[in-house]
Amino acid sequence: MSTPARRPGSLRLRRLGRCDYGLVFAAMRTFTDCRDDTTLDELWWVEHPPVFTQGMAGKPEHLLAPGDIPIIQTDRGGQVTYHGPGQLVVYCLLDVRRLGLGVRALVSALERAVIEFLAAHHITAQARSAAPGVYVVDAKVASLGLRIRQGCSYHGLSLNVDMDLEPFGRINPCGYPGLRVTQLRDLGINLDLNMTAEELLPCLGRQLGYADYAAIGGLP
Repeated sequence: MSTPARRPGSLRLRRLGRCDYGLVFAAMRTFTDCRDDTTLDELWWVEHPPVFTQGMAGKPEHLLAPGDIPIIQTDRGGQVTYHGPGQLVVYCLLDVRRLGLGVRALVSALERAVIEFLAAHHITAQARSAAPGVYVVDAKVASLGLRIRQGCSYHGLSLNVDMDLEPFGRINPCGYPGLRVTQLRDLGINLDLNMTAEELLPCLGRQLGYADYAAIGGLP
């Protein structure tokens, strides 16, 4: 597999800490609507309070017993997923037209980054062409969901680090009944969210062709 061409400029890595999903969702849309040809690409990393999010194709029958966890309708692709404390979420605010990436190529780049990260910890993982995400044996450790608008992407990926997996049992994760999920802790990788982000985000950058990074904080 060829190495992506090196990109000019820096990829901005924006740390948001723990932040409400609705606030970040609105900020992603605003950022995408306001960006122009000179806007730098950004990866936003965040931890959300418990929330279920439905993709545009989401079917209500995949919400089995949400209980007191809120459900938010989003404009990303895919079905329902869960976000919560102990999960690293990385939103990809990218000019994909400028990067020369189609949707499938972008999805593959994100999957390869997670697979590269896991391989560094001696965990063999794989992607599935019919069901985007990253899997260890038959359990999903990372989920993907994207939206492309005006040649730019937002939404992104979530990686289960060290969390309560029980809420995944209240849904059919990503629309697949009985789909098993796992997390880094259960795979023997003992990293917190900050350490995970420090390792994963450069993997993502490399897959996108970036070598230079600028760390910033807070919503734009």
